[in-house]
Amino acid sequence: MTEYQSRQLQFSGSGGEYFRIWIVNVCLSIVTLGVYSAWAKVKRNQYFYRHTTLAGASFDYHGDPKAILKGRIVAFLLFACYTLVGKFDQVAGSAILLVIIVAMPWLLMRSLRFRLHNTSYRGLRFAFHGSTGAAYFNFLLLPVLSALTLGLLWPLAQQRMARYTRENSTYGSEFFKFFAGSGAYYRIYFMTIFIGVLVFAGLMTSVMLLGSKELIPVEADQLVAMSVLVASIGTYLALFLLAYPYVAARLQNLVWNNTQLGPHGFQAQLRAREMLGIMFGNVLLTLLTLGLYKPFADIRLARYRIEHVALLPQGSIDDFVAGLQTNSSAAGEEMAEMFDFDIAL
Repeated sequence: MTEYQSRQLQFSGSGGEYFRIWIVNVCLSIVTLGVYSAWAKVKRNQYFYRHTTLAGASFDYHGDPKAILKGRIVAFLLFACYTLVGKFDQVAGSAILLVIIVAMPWLLMRSLRFRLHNTSYRGLRFAFHGSTGAAYFNFLLLPVLSALTLGLLWPLAQQRMARYTRENSTYGSEFFKFFAGSGAYYRIYFMTIFIGVLVFAGLMTSVMLLGSKELIPVEADQLVAMSVLVASIGTYLALFLLAYPYVAARLQNLVWNNTQLGPHGFQAQLRAREMLGIMFGNVLLTLLTLGLYKPFADIRLARYRIEHVALLPQGSIDDFVAGLQTNSSAAGEEMAEMFDFDIAL
């Protein structure tokens, strides 16, 4: 039986090369009062997609800037109406906000269709087939229930959203499969909370000890309050800096390690501390350069996230893609006009 080696995704983009695209996009978007931003997004996506390769072939992006501009005009008009009307009539403003919230699942579903339809690999396009009803269940009902339960249902909502997007996505005629259960999502967030509790307890104990030995200037009757205050601020900062890289790395690993396309699996091996180092360095250098480092930061983060994902083939990739190309019909191309809408920024 032939054994197939894992095929890691590769990213060949460079900061200097992308900087030239980025600075032109920024300047033209400012001069045109944001109109050019739709064309800027297409150029950005094409650069990142075309520099991402798997088994020697690159991905591609085919989005129409006019479709993106149309989506942005819709989003701008909705939020402009909410802002302007809300200043004069809070009830009317709240009604518009409600309309935006109710419309959001449909807009997200359409945006997913647009994004996948305009993504291809080896000339074969991806697609999204999720229904509108399921979009409202996953993108509206579950988040609302999560808010009502003070976040207790949020890991479950995330798992359902990931399952909805993955299991309704196709490459050619082949549907993706998703196997992660909600328990794995809960374990990631429980670990985050556990780290927060440890940080809080450690800081509070330290301040109490230092205060009891008069090593810090605090009155004895204010020691507990000071300990709680320092521990709360320290825990907030620790979670703010550490939680996002940890959760982002764990979620990406969880999603890809439980995704399958036909007989082929995927593997992601991101490390939270490496994500933290990259994100911290990116934020620091972007601040120090007044934003000019941002294109380099985007390339650096994209390279790390892309090159830590691999395909685990269970057969010939060439034969698999060739089979899907044979089965695909011209109908996919004809459906393009139906999905010419994108709200992603």
